[in-house]
Amino acid sequence: MNQLHMTDIGINQLGFPILSLMMLFPLLGAFWCFLAPGTPEWRAQNARVTALAVTLIDLGFGVLLWTQFDLHADTSWQFIEHKDLFGRFSWSLGVDGIAMLLIVMTVFLTPMCVLASWRSITDRVPEFMGMFMIVELMLLGVFMAQDLFLFYIMFEGSLVPMFMLIGIWGGRRRFYASYKFFLYTLLGSLLMMIAMLYMANKAGTTYIPTLMQHDFSRTEQTWLFFAFFASFAVKTPMWPVHTWLPDAHVQAPTAASVDLAAVMLKLGGYGFLRFSLPMFPDASADYMWLIFALSLIAVVYTSLVALVQQDMKKLIAYSSVAHMAIVTMALFTFNEEGIEGALMIMFAHGLVSGALFLCVGVIYDRLHTREIDRFGGLARNMPVFATFLLFFSMASIGLPGLSSFPGELLSMIGLYHRSSWAAVIATTSIITSAAYMLYLCRRVIFGPLKHPDAAAMFDLRPREWAMFAPIAAVVLWMGVYPESFLRVIRPDVGRLISRIDHYAPPSDSALKANNVPAATAAAGEH
Repeated sequence: MNQLHMTDIGINQLGFPILSLMMLFPLLGAFWCFLAPGTPEWRAQNARVTALAVTLIDLGFGVLLWTQFDLHADTSWQFIEHKDLFGRFSWSLGVDGIAMLLIVMTVFLTPMCVLASWRSITDRVPEFMGMFMIVELMLLGVFMAQDLFLFYIMFEGSLVPMFMLIGIWGGRRRFYASYKFFLYTLLGSLLMMIAMLYMANKAGTTYIPTLMQHDFSRTEQTWLFFAFFASFAVKTPMWPVHTWLPDAHVQAPTAASVDLAAVMLKLGGYGFLRFSLPMFPDASADYMWLIFALSLIAVVYTSLVALVQQDMKKLIAYSSVAHMAIVTMALFTFNEEGIEGALMIMFAHGLVSGALFLCVGVIYDRLHTREIDRFGGLARNMPVFATFLLFFSMASIGLPGLSSFPGELLSMIGLYHRSSWAAVIATTSIITSAAYMLYLCRRVIFGPLKHPDAAAMFDLRPREWAMFAPIAAVVLWMGVYPESFLRVIRPDVGRLISRIDHYAPPSDSALKANNVPAATAAAGEH
């Protein structure tokens, strides 16, 4: 057993291993899809039904987690499971409010991905559905893992099925996109593995909650920070290591694009929250300027690139880079507003970007093209679809009353307290996102019909209604009543702030309150 492991650090109020069951069902479902006998037609339909049933079971477990999560518990960690396996490695699971938000988002969107693939995937359906359930298993494992090496296995393990989904069921350049995705993300994680080995040896434990309270020296923190940064920056993705994302999105099937944008991009942000800030607070404060610089470049550059895109998937992919750049800056503001705002953006972006990729999939299934200038006038024959596309576009812009607005507002407030100049530059993303999303809607929804087959297009099927309506309801719920989400994360964000607050450099607001010029403060620090 880990020498520093404390079994009383958390609670399991349900009395049964719900987290392990949430990972077990996708595993069993995947094996059944791979190995089930029968004719090809029967196996394909069986795989669809199995994947939908398994993902809905996990959604039910997710709802149970959400409703049973104790907002007033004295400990961060709930639904704890622990079993020593060998050496320092253990099967150790648990969730706090931060992980809870991302787990619920994962189990909520995965059934939508299965529905999106119901008719569009016709080749090797059992293998596709099996791979998709393994992706869900790995992503849930990342957010639940409390053992350092278990986290790494799940973190890296998610690459393999996603690589397969893009490489086998992707577009014409799928091999290029899948290898680029795999190599970028894998190479970034090799340094993280070396850093984890050092941390386990130095601290004498692989238990993440204990490591979050361990004080590494400033020199150690610097090297460890950059080792983890190499992995999390690629996953987020931050500029300039973002170039794998547009290629992966364009070539990936719709369901894989949804999972990639909605959940997998959040692994980097979650890693910064779980490792970089609490474990390496000195280094995080020292290199805050680097995070801000790279993120500000991304906000401006990728937003301008999105404006000129002709492929709908590429436009949404570049907009995702810009939105996640706001997240990385807000995470490193070292204040409550910024970190809460970053988490809210992560959840809202998962919903909205996933819904936008589903919209692209609906059009592609009917017209087999994603070139924006080939569309036009879809509101005439598809008024319900056009309403959903406009609704999710407005949510992406950050319209008040929809899901993105609370997170963007909190993030900008936190960023302004940290650096007013950074906040001014970051707010340009609000203008540019409105420009490219409204331009997209004008060209796709309004005007005359351009595509020769557009006149015969039909509106949403019941299966597509089942994809869009629940997401739209949550987007509206989050915008109207954000407190129902904030109260889940607030206690754990408060605990994180209490850990890192005194490491933070003076903020602009603090300097102004004490009448100290920023240049003088910087000179005093050095």
